Amino acid sequence: MELLNIKQALFFQCKVYVQQRIATAKQAMEAAQESANSESKSSAGDKYETGRAMAQLERDRHAQLLAEAIKLEQELIRLNTDKHYDTVQPGSLVITNRGTFFISISAGKLVVEGADYFAISPASPIGAVLAGKKLGESAIFNKISYQVLNVL
Repeated sequence: MELLNIKQALFFQCKVYVQQRIATAKQAMEAAQESANSESKSSAGDKYETGRAMAQLERDRHAQLLAEAIKLEQELIRLNTDKHYDTVQPGSLVITNRGTFFISISAGKLVVEGADYFAISPASPIGAVLAGKKLGESAIFNKISYQVLNVL
């Protein structure tokens, strides 16, 4: 597969990852809201209030996860995977002697046509040390040297 197509396949997998996180967070929020709404008033009023408060906390936690997933989606939308990059930056595919990194969002290990790629955020520790590097340059991360073999 052509490298440009690999970038597009990685972008698509990142998009699916984000959409799954959004859907999961929305479902969990709805379930927590249902739980809060179905909490019945009992003779022990404190138990009722505690149950509702716990469900509300759970809903709020999932709302935060939803907000984070939407932020990831917005970061992904800003990427240009059609462009060929000369330096490591968001949207680039970086081939090193220690692995291939798609500078996008932190989605972890992705597989395209049997090959492993790592979707990392530019703000991640490894993304930060690779940022701005060009073909032939090196970056040190955790006392390990990463030689940039190609940037696309």
